[in-house]
Amino acid sequence: MPVFAFFPVATVMNKRERLERCLIGESTDRVPAFLWRHFPGDDQRASDLARSTVDFQRAFDWDIVKITPAKSFCVADYGVQDSWEGAIDGTRHQSKIPIERSLDWTTLRPLDPARGALGRHLEAVQGITDGLKTTDDEAPIIQTIFSPLAQARILAGHDTLIAHMRTQPERLHSGLSLLTESIMRFIDSLKRLPLAGIFYVLDYADYALLSEAEYVAFGLPYDQKILGTLPSKWWLNINHLQGKLPMFKFAAQLPGQIMNWQDKNSDIPLSMGKTLVEGAVCGGVAAWEHLHQATPTSVKQAVREAITETHGRRLIISVGGATLITSPLSNLRAVREAVEDS
Repeated sequence: MPVFAFFPVATVMNKRERLERCLIGESTDRVPAFLWRHFPGDDQRASDLARSTVDFQRAFDWDIVKITPAKSFCVADYGVQDSWEGAIDGTRHQSKIPIERSLDWTTLRPLDPARGALGRHLEAVQGITDGLKTTDDEAPIIQTIFSPLAQARILAGHDTLIAHMRTQPERLHSGLSLLTESIMRFIDSLKRLPLAGIFYVLDYADYALLSEAEYVAFGLPYDQKILGTLPSKWWLNINHLQGKLPMFKFAAQLPGQIMNWQDKNSDIPLSMGKTLVEGAVCGGVAAWEHLHQATPTSVKQAVREAITETHGRRLIISVGGATLITSPLSNLRAVREAVEDS
């Protein structure tokens, strides 16, 4: 494809320029790439999460830095208790679920983002931005945010959440509205930090979990409210459709610059995803089949295939979920090396 004459391709671009041109489908010096992972144990202390995140970025020089706290960070102050029991994806086993009765949704109150687990995480974000000293030559940093339904799942468990959705919808709506308010308060507290955007996790925009009507009623309005009020200075927002049956039907109704999903394990390949979103697609590599089980040669081949499939335009090489913490580092390095050779 021709390069626009008014915006010539530089020999080597800085990360922001590479990403901005990628988002609108213009030529870049190479395809951007990034991976992320959990840091179990370290994610329980702000300084340790900050150091681990910074060290991971310095080791691989990704084009984007995703801050990945323990999933429970956003609702820990409601009484969620969990612990890491050796899961290789770094996730934690939950031992206490606060929501048992439908009436419990009506007792939730907005969280103060400056206190408790949220306040500690803000310290981690500050430590990461200080440690990486973000400029146009450095990788933009994005913060993980879990949708109201994703947080509700942590608070109640999937089965109880679905039962309340179908038997006491107004009480659940009360809880989802409260969780939305807390998320927006937390996002407001993030605005003072030099972030480029958020990584927004949509657990329930998934046909395996909900019908379209249920997502439209209990998910979409809250997701649109949050995504529609992000600050304009956040130029790099990623929507992550969790699950193997993502509801791409609603992709265009979810504001953001990048769409991420498990493209290697779903019926929607990257090339099809590009036709359904205006910005960039993010994927091409499988966390288990490629990064965990394969060889560096196979990983590089997967990257090359993704670039060929999309013609290297509006593509960010990544995974559809967190990199497993025991995956060979040589396979992670292979992702970085493959885009350099592209």
